[in-house]
Amino acid sequence: MSQIEDLQGRIAAALDRIGQGIDRMGEAGGTEGAAPAATEPAEIEALRQELEDEKVANEQLRERVKKLQVRRQRLEEELQSARDDVAGSLKKFDGELQGLRAANEKLREINGLLREANGAGVGDAELINTAMEVELEGLRAVRAADRAETTIIYTELNEAVENLRAAKQAET
Repeated sequence: MSQIEDLQGRIAAALDRIGQGIDRMGEAGGTEGAAPAATEPAEIEALRQELEDEKVANEQLRERVKKLQVRRQRLEEELQSARDDVAGSLKKFDGELQGLRAANEKLREINGLLREANGAGVGDAELINTAMEVELEGLRAVRAADRAETTIIYTELNEAVENLRAAKQAET
């Protein structure tokens, strides 16, 4: 962006010099019988050439800005698509996690009932042990799901930050 500002300054300076040259020509031409100095046509031609050069540079910068805007738009679309994908994945994962938590809650209720039945002398010790193992396995699954969820979030955030850094570097 500083290049654009530099070139705009150069163009403005060239236009000022051209304006001054035109003013001098007007002053010299406005005087009856006075001819412009011999160096003025060469100076005018140099100013015209400088103006043309600046116009070309300005057009090149405009094209570059257009390309950068298209690239930025594409990157923003890709980022939005990635956000949508992540949101969909997290929503699905959250649904699965909620189902797992509900199943574990139900399992805890059943284990409580089994313990009560066992306390009343009606329970089967082997059934209680099996239920407890299943409950522990469910808790491990919840822990693994939580860990996976944390990993997904970390990975996606890290990728988003890297994309943002790359986009900022591309702009400069």
